[in-house]
Amino acid sequence: MGFCPRCGHMLVTREIDGRLREACQSDSCPFVLWDNPTPVVAAIVEHEGDVILVRNVGWPEKIFALVSGFLEKGETPDDAIVREVKEELGMDARVESFIGYYSFIERNQLILAFHLIAGGTISLGEELQEFKRVAPEKLRPWPFGTGPAVRDWLMKKGISHL
Repeated sequence: MGFCPRCGHMLVTREIDGRLREACQSDSCPFVLWDNPTPVVAAIVEHEGDVILVRNVGWPEKIFALVSGFLEKGETPDDAIVREVKEELGMDARVESFIGYYSFIERNQLILAFHLIAGGTISLGEELQEFKRVAPEKLRPWPFGTGPAVRDWLMKKGISHL
């Protein structure tokens, strides 16, 4: 964003509240681009004892992750993750527990991670290329994004890969 969405003047970098932020160059316009993290919901989806990992369209062949998506206006995090599981896997699910919150600084996101139990048959939504089932004992956390949530969930289950 190079221009102020309120008045059209250029944005410039200023120190505001002890941080460098993009703000309108006009002294009469109060616009500041706060660039706060975006809330994202993520799910460890358990189905018939396995965890379901998904690969988005366009991702490299061996990259799989948790079902995730953006929290939409007016939604609670619980409602959002149930909706995401329905959209991406075509399954009804219920929230079993909240795992935790995780900063994903590289993507400017705050991840709210949940454990869900899903039922029914998997039917991939348009955003997904494929899925795979992994037994919890074989699931390996990754060091970024939703990986720390997987690590914490496994530890709560008494499964440690450290």
